[in-house]
Amino acid sequence: MDARETWEMLSNVVTVVGLPFAIAVFIYEQRRERKNEEEEIFQRLSDEYREFLKLVLDNADLQLLRREGGPPSLTPEQTERRLAIFGILISLFERAYLLVYEEDMDRHTRRLWQSWEDYIREWVRRSDFRAALPELLPGEDEDFQAYIRQLMVKEPR
Repeated sequence: MDARETWEMLSNVVTVVGLPFAIAVFIYEQRRERKNEEEEIFQRLSDEYREFLKLVLDNADLQLLRREGGPPSLTPEQTERRLAIFGILISLFERAYLLVYEEDMDRHTRRLWQSWEDYIREWVRRSDFRAALPELLPGEDEDFQAYIRQLMVKEPR
């Protein structure tokens, strides 16, 4: 076997073995990168929710951490702050919905979405939040609006 035949044989080996291997490595790296991006998105959203909870704590007089509603009667200024806080929350929920929710989720994405769905369900159970939704939902993504309305039917008050 001369040098030319050896190079030809090595070229064929690279084509037959190396190319599929390179494609497999590429696909693996793409999936890993996508998973990292999804987790980064989830982490940023979680950080935003934590910041939201700090806002709720800064407005403790509205008693938004109670399971059911705020104080029996709110001043006009408190009512306005509560509505603004609910607006921030609905915006955060919409962003999470748009970035994470999919009709056909794989196991990993479903796990990420489940925690957001738990947050949304917790807030939708509140009568004061429910009462504000007709004012908050217009202008939001239509699929997100439908999702929230569907949860309102499913969740007890």
